[in-house]
Amino acid sequence: MTDSSLLELKGVSKAFGAVQALSEVDFRVRAGEVMALVGDNGAGKSTLIKGVAGIYSFDEGEIYFDGARVQIHSPKDAASLGIEVVYQDLALADNLDVVANMFLGRERIRKPMRLDEESMEVACTETLQSLSVTTLRSVRQAVAGLSGGQRQAIAVAKAVMWNSRLVILDEPTAALGVAQTRQVLDLVRRLADKGLAVVLISHNLHDVFEVADRITVLRLGRAVIEVMASDTSQQEIVHAITAGTLREVPGMVN
Repeated sequence: MTDSSLLELKGVSKAFGAVQALSEVDFRVRAGEVMALVGDNGAGKSTLIKGVAGIYSFDEGEIYFDGARVQIHSPKDAASLGIEVVYQDLALADNLDVVANMFLGRERIRKPMRLDEESMEVACTETLQSLSVTTLRSVRQAVAGLSGGQRQAIAVAKAVMWNSRLVILDEPTAALGVAQTRQVLDLVRRLADKGLAVVLISHNLHDVFEVADRITVLRLGRAVIEVMASDTSQQEIVHAITAGTLREVPGMVN
């Protein structure tokens, strides 16, 4: 883990009409670490991540990536920086096999206008092996026949395949069983161990404390605490989520 931040947000704000979703939020994540982003429903987690992903543009504030100030106005801008997001719905096509899903929209073509199936299969296999994903019988399996944990692994591998440097995972263990959750958490930790910056969004604090290096808590659109996971407890994080100190409540006039 490096000392300097790969991604740093300074004072970012976002409003939707009269609703102030984010207010002067600072947020940072380093290469080689898992930063957990937690908070109650409506705390601003999704808005923050969608701003980083280029789905929304922040109204105010600054974004720095690898020390340079950048502008992110579209998912293409985010992808060009090496930012990939794995959303909760995973965005996988059930009727396609693992290889086709990994390359969906980025297929390799060889002349005369044919898919380069062989090189895509090799790249897919190498990526999965690099992440120690060993639960798949074949990369030619249809995704519809995979377990929840296997599907999550495919979505994560798809994200890291494209020279990504920052991977954002939105509730990656939601609705998974105990064994599948363990597989996914191990995968999250391996991403950081490979030198990637990882942002983990989760309501499950047990999972957070299993893999996170640091934790940022959002409450009512503001960042109320950033702390090393080893220096805090689940009780303290729950208190910050539910009663973290705010200078003011965003959107309300004093």
